[in-house]
Amino acid sequence: MEDVAYGITADTGGHIKYVLELAEASAADPAIARIDLVTRGFCDAQLGERYAPGRCETEGKIRIVRLDDGDPSYLGKEDLHLRHEELVEAFFAYLGGLDRLPDLIHAHYADAGLLARRAKEKLGIPYVFTGHSLGAVKRQASEIDDDNLERRIAIEEAALETANAVIASSRDEAEAQYAHYRSIESGHIRVIPPGCELERFENAKPTDKARRDIARFLREPGKPMILAIARPVRKKNLIALVEAYAADPRLREMANLVIVAGCRTRMADLEPECREVCEDLIAAVDAHDLYGKIAYPKSHDPEDIPAYYALARETGGVFVNPALNEPFGLTLLEAAAARLPVVATDSGGPNDIIERCGNGLLVCPKDIENIADACHEIITDRKKWIRYASAGGEAIAAYDWAAHRQIYHRLIRELVQPAAEPRRCERLLVCDIDNTLLGDRDALQEFLGWQRENADTMALGIATGRSFHSAQAILAAEGVPSPDVIISSVGTQIHWYDRLQRRFVEDEAWKNRVAAGWDAEKVERVADSLGLRRQSRLEQRVGKSSYFLDDNDPDIIEKAFRAAGLDVEIVASHTRYLDILASGIAKHAAVQHVAEMLDLSEARIVVAGDSGNDRAMLRACPRPIVVANWSDGLGEDPALSHAFMAKGSHARGILEGVRHYREAGNW
Repeated sequence: MEDVAYGITADTGGHIKYVLELAEASAADPAIARIDLVTRGFCDAQLGERYAPGRCETEGKIRIVRLDDGDPSYLGKEDLHLRHEELVEAFFAYLGGLDRLPDLIHAHYADAGLLARRAKEKLGIPYVFTGHSLGAVKRQASEIDDDNLERRIAIEEAALETANAVIASSRDEAEAQYAHYRSIESGHIRVIPPGCELERFENAKPTDKARRDIARFLREPGKPMILAIARPVRKKNLIALVEAYAADPRLREMANLVIVAGCRTRMADLEPECREVCEDLIAAVDAHDLYGKIAYPKSHDPEDIPAYYALARETGGVFVNPALNEPFGLTLLEAAAARLPVVATDSGGPNDIIERCGNGLLVCPKDIENIADACHEIITDRKKWIRYASAGGEAIAAYDWAAHRQIYHRLIRELVQPAAEPRRCERLLVCDIDNTLLGDRDALQEFLGWQRENADTMALGIATGRSFHSAQAILAAEGVPSPDVIISSVGTQIHWYDRLQRRFVEDEAWKNRVAAGWDAEKVERVADSLGLRRQSRLEQRVGKSSYFLDDNDPDIIEKAFRAAGLDVEIVASHTRYLDILASGIAKHAAVQHVAEMLDLSEARIVVAGDSGNDRAMLRACPRPIVVANWSDGLGEDPALSHAFMAKGSHARGILEGVRHYREAGNW
């Protein structure tokens, strides 16, 4: 749809662009017959009759329908509740006038969720819900009691309660933001990263204007550029980047710092928070005498932003997002598309982007030494810089609308097709994800073909150090159908795929068992006494505290916990990660629980892995597979002398192993 009037009010921003682009991407699928975008009509003297109640716009398969609720005046989202019943009535009138009911409703925002819930209750139409900006998160951030906000949260709760699936854009949204709601279970949420238009960043080049805007601040503009682009608000944490740069003599000597923090004419014209942040930044420049080393242009045009990324790339620099929390992280994808390595906050959506694309490093946004070290590491290690820059192509592939559509439409087909009957499985195959099932896409396709042939009698399980939503998202992105069970967070969570409800359901018995033996506060005290560096909050779970191994010895750590009277399991992997688990809770115990629930003996189970967090699972199972690309000494572990050591890597090694056990006649 052309000539959309964006930015007229707070309700006409990027979310409208998102919905229109999603509709256009979906319409490109030949399997989609029609898409109706249903909204409330209103009259406006400046905008003419285009948005009037009862009006429709059609372009190809897409039709915009404007409901007539009896009141033609414009209402902001805070006031839509005044017309809810009339909108429901108008929505049912629209549905009644169709030649057939929709196969599925996708509700965006709370008010649409209300209409979708009513349609499901009355007509049985399934619906998915995308909350976008959530009321409970806004309440937490503002700490203000507001009747409209509480009403909105209640509507969201009702929409979440009966939605067939809830779509989140990131793990942070799925695991942290939706945690504020009582009515949503983790297994109902599907993480599907949104599509992004990255073409103008992919082909970005420095412009003369961008060079002039930056060079007038700097004595040596050719030095590597540490670039940040963000609104000047406190949550973006730009002051921490200035402090990190100022406190590190190495960075001050070898690189320039460039902060693009919105546009301003006079400080007095800025909103109070923006003015205070800009004043703090300028005061820090003065306090640390950073003149000639830092640039902070007053204004920019939209076309300048790609040029800034390109200029930072040209100088061998790095992009930094130091936000205290970043729900998604669009600027990281823009930088990746421009082939610029990134340093990003470990709080929020950047976890997903860095994990998926491998285009930079995550840092604690409150640790200025950590920020400085990451910038120095990337700028000085040319091989690493090139690797992270080259990974930008992965970002473009993973976060475009075609990739989103593929996952989204697979979910739609899953929800609208007739429910499958439960089946009795005779065998169980459990695989790790990273570097085991995934890592070689050709091998994965071969494995998935074999798995389809054996799906009637074999249950497929996943056992991973990833969280449940991270596992679900990466499997969906790689085209792996919903497995029968996902063991996540190194064994501390188990989710079963319910074929009748077509959603994942957490294993409550296992959840209670994990919680019963866990003292998080005591674990944290001992870890702090050892100086262990904590991973991001998204990696912490009931039953699991996650840290970085750094230079610590896992055996010494285990002895320290024993001395403190804590019976825990220590799992080290990839020479980097350290997980402290509740006693008797890890992948091997979770696999045993799954086997018991499926009423399968040990003889009917095969497990496959590649790293240290698979070790206990591989040791405990009589029929383990160690893929050829193993790490953490698995191939040299005498306790794994009974394992099948595959010659093939990744999924090809799994296939080699299962065929070995099948041919031996003992699986």
